[in-house]
Amino acid sequence: MSPVPHQPHQPYDGQEGQEDQEPSAGHEPFVRPALADDDEALGRLDRATWSTLHSVTPRARPPYKPFFGENSEPGDHLVAVTGDGRVVGYVRLARPTSLASNAHVRQIQGLAVSDEARGMGVGRLLIRAAVAEARRRGALRLSLRVLGHNTPARRLYESEGFVVEGVQPREFLLDGEFADDVLMGRAL
Repeated sequence: MSPVPHQPHQPYDGQEGQEDQEPSAGHEPFVRPALADDDEALGRLDRATWSTLHSVTPRARPPYKPFFGENSEPGDHLVAVTGDGRVVGYVRLARPTSLASNAHVRQIQGLAVSDEARGMGVGRLLIRAAVAEARRRGALRLSLRVLGHNTPARRLYESEGFVVEGVQPREFLLDGEFADDVLMGRAL
């Protein structure tokens, strides 16, 4: 996927026509495209927010792999950053497959918000930025997968126009408990 063509200093908050807005000097988060230099901060954030509420992979152990790798690059991510430069969240937006027949679809393949930024609207800001970016890339649909027991995330997605399109019951076994895999989507 090609990198997002915004300049690093320009925030991207998912609101049409605000791409040229300058970051605030305060701590109010804004969204911008991820940079290769965000790798370490994103890795720390990913490890700090790991939970079976939303993760189906085992907790990372040292030595840690780079956040960006073979299947994930900066151009796939938007990051929420405070005015003083701290990364407090990210969303990964990618094509669900390499098939030409569904090139019109983008998928949210990860979203994390730091504990310090929870309750500040950062998750909603990231979802709205992902919707706007998916539209900018020509997508007609946006989908995601969420664990059935992740009620806070499901409510947030529903409030942003996502609907349940399918459920794979008992798809994952996490800490001895089965969890459904819920497919959600929306038109753009």
